[in-house]
Amino acid sequence: MNYGISDLSIIPVRSEPAEKSEMVTQILFGEHFEVIEDVENWSKVRLAYDNYEGWVDTKMISVINEEFYNLLAIQAPAVANDTFNIVFQEKDYSNKLIVPGSSFPFCDRKEKSFKIGEKKYFYQGKVTGNGDETNVRDSIIEAALKYFNAPYLWGGRTPYGIDCSGLTQIVYKLNGISLPRDASQQVLVGEPLTFVEEAMPGDLAFFDNAEGKITHVGIIWDRHKIIHASGKVRIDNVDHQGIFNVDTKCYTHKLRVIKRIIAQV
Repeated sequence: MNYGISDLSIIPVRSEPAEKSEMVTQILFGEHFEVIEDVENWSKVRLAYDNYEGWVDTKMISVINEEFYNLLAIQAPAVANDTFNIVFQEKDYSNKLIVPGSSFPFCDRKEKSFKIGEKKYFYQGKVTGNGDETNVRDSIIEAALKYFNAPYLWGGRTPYGIDCSGLTQIVYKLNGISLPRDASQQVLVGEPLTFVEEAMPGDLAFFDNAEGKITHVGIIWDRHKIIHASGKVRIDNVDHQGIFNVDTKCYTHKLRVIKRIIAQV
């Protein structure tokens, strides 16, 4: 059994062991995983953060031992918060541009350093961790707005390209809350609301297709406003019918349910 971690800014994860295969998600810097299968130059991995599985180019994996993997499981890493962070390894002249949601394990905030295995890194920019946020709902909206106008990318989790559930997952991660990867999984979390008027900033709205399958998710911003990734990260109107696109002046997604993940205080 092997274990790995990303010391690259982004590792694409594909549905099959081939470069031309669909990208289903991305592993961000500092996120760790279990290698569950090897085929030639490809490795099938299971991400520790959300148990998502897919194939990555074996050359992109930085190997860690089981002891370090288990230590990662019991500590909450700091999370890169700025739109861009810069990371550099000790005694190494190369810099790495890091996207929001990247993980810095065993972080020393005073020194602004962290460790991956035996390697020590230093970072620039801000990080967040569990318990940092005084008003989680405001913080979620602030984080979501950082992605405003980011292009839509199936499987994406970064400001360079992001999909609807990638947006909700990363925004919640920036606020110390774990969500599954896909909208069809995220809808199973939290408490349902009866009316759209009950929704508060940071609640999640889910939308289905003609077959009743959950295909889209967005973040409630304000009364009858939603932040979501559709073509790009945008703000549209939402009501009991669904999302009303402010540009095309028509409904684009049919509302199924609104879920409250954050406890009401």
